[in-house]
Amino acid sequence: MTEHARHYVHSGFAGALALAAMQLATAASAADYDVGSIHITQPWARATPKGASSGAGYLTVTNNGTAADRLSCAGSDAAAQCQIHTMTMDNGVMKMRPLEGGLEIKPGETVTLRPGGDHVMFVNLKHPFEAGKAVEATLQFEKAGTVKVELPVVAIGAAAPGVTTGGGTMGGNMMQGGGMMQHEH
Repeated sequence: MTEHARHYVHSGFAGALALAAMQLATAASAADYDVGSIHITQPWARATPKGASSGAGYLTVTNNGTAADRLSCAGSDAAAQCQIHTMTMDNGVMKMRPLEGGLEIKPGETVTLRPGGDHVMFVNLKHPFEAGKAVEATLQFEKAGTVKVELPVVAIGAAAPGVTTGGGTMGGNMMQGGGMMQHEH
């Protein structure tokens, strides 16, 4: 390879690394939110492929209060519906279903919604989630109240904020409909 060709290959690689770092920095520097005794950190979502009907969002919730609270999703600008979903394995098949009554967060507990586990599910998307943009969701807590949260969107295969590789236990494409997954209503 010529020196000139090496420069372009290196520049392209460096540019790709810089873009990936900027996308992760956007998610890592997302705003924190407080409502009542609830503290929300690191909200983020992954980009969706064109034509996807659903997408997922993630965040960390801490209950600093003395009573349990329940998290549900009241609405979103990006989807007809948003729900809190849980994922379980049943005979080697990953099953996803809405959590009826929301997700309980006990006093003093920190719960992280992440790929492969509990997450915010955006159903019947109005538009694809695009890396570098953000998705808004209104979260409802049974006791603490309602808060609007902005979830910065990272690339489909990007790692979770603070994770250097892999993005958790499940790749980004799995949430967009690939692999063996069963969605229960």
